Amino acid sequence: MAKSSFDSNWSRRSFFGMVGGLGILGAAKAVRSHAAENPESPRDGLPMVTRPRATSGDRASEPNWDEKLTMSVGPKDADLVGTTHKTIQAAIDYVSRLGGGTVHVKAGTYLLRGAVHLRSGVRLVGDGDETILTKPASVTTKLAIDSDWYDQEITLLDAKSFEVGDSVCLRTKNPHNGGIDVLKRILVARSGNRFKLDRPLRQNFWTTGDPTCATLFPLITSEETDHLVIENLALDGNRANNENLDGNYGGCIFLQDVSNVLIRKVTARNNNGDGISWQICHDVTVEDCHSHDHAGLALHPGSGSQRPLMRRNILERCQIGLFFCWGVKFGLAEDNTILDIKGQGISIGHRDTDNVVRKNIVRNSGQTGILFRPERGPGFCGHRNLIEQNVVENSGPDNGVAIDVQGGTEQITLRQNKIQETRGAAQRIGIRLGKDTRQINLEGNSVTGTSKEIEQLS
Repeated sequence: MAKSSFDSNWSRRSFFGMVGGLGILGAAKAVRSHAAENPESPRDGLPMVTRPRATSGDRASEPNWDEKLTMSVGPKDADLVGTTHKTIQAAIDYVSRLGGGTVHVKAGTYLLRGAVHLRSGVRLVGDGDETILTKPASVTTKLAIDSDWYDQEITLLDAKSFEVGDSVCLRTKNPHNGGIDVLKRILVARSGNRFKLDRPLRQNFWTTGDPTCATLFPLITSEETDHLVIENLALDGNRANNENLDGNYGGCIFLQDVSNVLIRKVTARNNNGDGISWQICHDVTVEDCHSHDHAGLALHPGSGSQRPLMRRNILERCQIGLFFCWGVKFGLAEDNTILDIKGQGISIGHRDTDNVVRKNIVRNSGQTGILFRPERGPGFCGHRNLIEQNVVENSGPDNGVAIDVQGGTEQITLRQNKIQETRGAAQRIGIRLGKDTRQINLEGNSVTGTSKEIEQLS
């Protein structure tokens, strides 16, 4: 990761926390004057740790050890020999039990029947594109009898393709609101077509709701953990042979309630769902990754995620390239290349505020280059975002829009973006502002090849 331009003694967390209080556009000034203007900060004034020691319970100050625990997994010549999710999981659990370290997944193709669950303090690293994690074709069957919310077992109508150890996705229609309830579980024991689950249901799965069980799962996942690294490997979702599992439940990588994550030099491809998705996760860094050919979203910083950092990634041929979800704040997306997306290259919406999107290339989006979604009213829109120095080229159909700011979106700065259309002007628009938008600042943008440079709807 590149060095920050501000004082090296400050953490990224401290910086973005400060931006949250003062707003993005005042961040530079705030960095220069933080110490003088914020003497009340409870951590200011502490002496720098110059002689760190391993101390019980202290994860913030750790010596820089010459060697840390590493377990290798591979088809041969490894600490654990095997090419299944069970082998990788055994290495992760061993390293985790000893306080953390690295699991090295050696070159080979690993066919997973279940998700790999990361634990706190574990680094999962491969040998680049020679380390491939993939999955077989998915199988779906109905539940044969009712299971109540307190049950920890299910009975399958057709169990012949299911095995103990499989990760599964359970879905049923909610009898109260008509929506779909979704649970992810692991099959841990069986008698015939009856299976015990690793955790209780906590939802009613009654036959009146047409409940199903499917072998659907993210390849790598984690919940309620911290300090994770996923690096230097390839993930293939076998899209052609798997049912869809949407981005609130899955991806090649799916994380929930996780903090301090580095995902680097990962190829995520061919998933019938999202590429890399995280929900309610904080301080997630995704850099130098290639996410492509998914049915859903290439990158999905999801609900309530704070301070995501996404840079130097290549996002191609998905439904949406970079999708800011609900309440994603104080994030940075820079130097990404987003190509041949079916819908929007970048989409920002429900309370996604105080983010910076800069120096990205968005080319050949099927609908819109950069979209601010209209949402359900001004209080729900993505305010106070900075969009600067991006290149947006050939967006949408004949009436397409390069940058479209809709709904009651407020306090957006569009600065020094280069919008270009090489397919002919048609009815294409460079920048469009919805009638309910407020305080949209346009500074030094370049628009060429469109029929209208700027359109303000009334």
